[in-house]
Amino acid sequence: MLKIGDFSKLSRVSIRMLRHYDDIGLLKPAEIDDFTGYRYYREDQLFVVARITALKDMGFSLADIVKILEIYDDKEKLEVFLAARQKELAEQARETEYKLMLLDTAQKRLRKEQNMNFDVTVKTIPERYAAIVHMVIPRYEDEGMAWGMMKESKQPLIPADPCYAVAEFLDDEFKEKDVEIVVSMNVKGKYEDTEHVKFKTLPAVKVASCIVKGSYDQMVDAYATVVSWIKENGYNMNGHMFNIYHVSPAQTQNPDEYVTEVCFPVE
Repeated sequence: MLKIGDFSKLSRVSIRMLRHYDDIGLLKPAEIDDFTGYRYYREDQLFVVARITALKDMGFSLADIVKILEIYDDKEKLEVFLAARQKELAEQARETEYKLMLLDTAQKRLRKEQNMNFDVTVKTIPERYAAIVHMVIPRYEDEGMAWGMMKESKQPLIPADPCYAVAEFLDDEFKEKDVEIVVSMNVKGKYEDTEHVKFKTLPAVKVASCIVKGSYDQMVDAYATVVSWIKENGYNMNGHMFNIYHVSPAQTQNPDEYVTEVCFPVE
């Protein structure tokens, strides 16, 4: 038998924590002296406390460890606990990686001292003959699916000059899934409709717009700037906002080279 002090040294677990393990039923002493109240542990309990320490290092709570030790010798049940924890940690790692990416982006923007003062102008997007795809996509990030549909045209599309590659989101609120979108690109010549690609002349539209140079993480700031400008200058919004992609991931893989025009129809 080992006194609690000796057991603490060998197990590298403090006496305070060993007493806590006893209180919650995780690791009880093999014997308690009725007269002195001293706790004694068997030598083989060092293996148990080693398991407890390993499970704590994996991130299991003490409450979970109590349950795990009850089935520790059942390899199949133990595997269920370990696999579930592995999945949980993998998800946490993905979330951490995403947060690190956001922090890295923010630091890069600070180092570049990026100018966040967007210049707003009022202009008219002219009437144009365009290829149009109208569909519901799973999420905003899946906008590329709609642009991919353009390839269903029966003949190669010849972009007009200037070319307006437009994405318009039709929902009246932010949606976490099933996002309604219309993408269009004005083209030269005449084309036949397909199942997903339609062709028609789009009317001219008056917009308040600003140019965003660089990555899409600036878009919310740009939207806020244009909306505030519209209110301050006596205009009213008159339709769904849309983005014109002058330089997009279709032309470059470097987000710093993106050029996007944020447009709000006004009257």
